[in-house]
Amino acid sequence: MSEYFYEPRLGHGLPHDPFKAIVAPRPVGWITSIDGKGRVNLAPYSFFNAFASRPPLVGFSTEGWKDSVRNVEETGEFVCNLVSRDLAEAMNITAAPMAYGDNEMIRAGLAAAPSRRVKPPRVARAVAALECRRTAIIRLTDADGAELDNWLILGEVVGVHIDQAFLRDGIFDTAAARPVARCGYAGDYAEVTSLFQMTRPPA
Repeated sequence: MSEYFYEPRLGHGLPHDPFKAIVAPRPVGWITSIDGKGRVNLAPYSFFNAFASRPPLVGFSTEGWKDSVRNVEETGEFVCNLVSRDLAEAMNITAAPMAYGDNEMIRAGLAAAPSRRVKPPRVARAVAALECRRTAIIRLTDADGAELDNWLILGEVVGVHIDQAFLRDGIFDTAAARPVARCGYAGDYAEVTSLFQMTRPPA
């Protein structure tokens, strides 16, 4: 096998950085938060995932101190809204820069629905939403310990909303929900439309 190798600190030597395309697909963390005045912010993050199941923990990372981080630091709460294919264009609208305090949900023409355990609302049309309470805000460092302008926000899921149309025999139908994932280069996304199964080998 012919191999292309590079050290990121020296540059990749390619027309575009392949890192985000290699670490893909990544679920989109569509994060609802509010500030201390109750103003809503809705923003998508491509660095998002689950980190534990007992209790369930999710997290998203930002490059720079974004409004979502500011709000979560201030209020300690956020909601992760699942981006299904039919909401992809609306999600993209919420990625546009807006003044702090302006409501991206309104700009994208999305209705809000109340959460049950936290104050930030959720996207009413989202197939699923995770209500979260902050557990940590961590400033990331490089391998030499130098602080970066990158922040990892972790939260415990304290409430889960699921559209019952996507529960089949008690199982969440991921393929039917068609979640959207980020795949690297500018504008590259994918949607989950099919699954395959493998059984984990016994111990």
